[in-house]
Amino acid sequence: MTQPTQTRKAPFLNIKFSVRDAGTLLGLILIVVVFASLSPVFLTKPNLINILQQSSINALIALGMTLVIISGGIDLSVGPTAALSAVIGATLMVAGVPVPLAIMASLGVGMLCGMFNGVLVAYGGLQPFIVTLGGLSLFRALSLIYTGGNPVFGIPPEFRALTNGTVGGIPNPVIAVGIIALILWVVLNKTPLGEYILAVGGNEEAARIAGVPVARTKVATFMISGTLASVAALILVGRLGAAEPTMGNLWELDAIAAAAIGGASLMGGKGSVVGTLIGAIILGSLRNGLTLMNVQAFYQLLATGIIIIVAMLIDRATRGK
Repeated sequence: MTQPTQTRKAPFLNIKFSVRDAGTLLGLILIVVVFASLSPVFLTKPNLINILQQSSINALIALGMTLVIISGGIDLSVGPTAALSAVIGATLMVAGVPVPLAIMASLGVGMLCGMFNGVLVAYGGLQPFIVTLGGLSLFRALSLIYTGGNPVFGIPPEFRALTNGTVGGIPNPVIAVGIIALILWVVLNKTPLGEYILAVGGNEEAARIAGVPVARTKVATFMISGTLASVAALILVGRLGAAEPTMGNLWELDAIAAAAIGGASLMGGKGSVVGTLIGAIILGSLRNGLTLMNVQAFYQLLATGIIIIVAMLIDRATRGK
């Protein structure tokens, strides 16, 4: 009885995500209209490109976070994961290792950090919150120990050109986000792994009875999250020309906020790649607009916290309807 019922619900879930995505898009339009009326600079092409570029890092982190959240977990270690992978990749580049190999090593570090979290959650039976909270401290400590607490300078120009370049006027990081988002959309909506992620987050016990590889699915989501944290870190390293062992502070907050705004439920079983992208742009637009209005940074952090709470209240009100 369980398997047929789950199969019938899939189209309904897809329709529900689309409706939520439309509501999130309306929220973005409202924010754009408000700030466009308050600042003539907001809707200029350079500022819009700047919003997309500034949102690219959070979008990458949030996309990986979304998969983890849909599966019923949470990843609080994305910031330190990014920092650890960044300093290792940067030191390899500075030491003369070819840029492609250094990039692969950095991505490998992020994947291993994600695997570490996933294995403890899936096979160790530990709560994702506790595991990734421990990972937050562990990976941050490793990055500080590895560098002695000092930033890594001397990033090769060819790597910086790669991360700061444009194609048709569109920054490479924005293009990278678009490609990765498309891949994850296909994974979530058109592949067995996507079905497994939704099933595990919706009802883990029922998914296990139905033959879903629950443990491997959880590990996969954490590995994707860790890898995307590394991608985000590399983009920031190229932009700044240095790798800071303290980078990534509060990245998990922004990622959770973007996912929640986009319709991901912290109870698991629900989320959207498109919604998360819009959520990241909403946060980027909000901060950009507040900056143009000369609003101090700590009020921007206050706005982010309020948005998370409101998004959770909306999810609570609409869950099950």
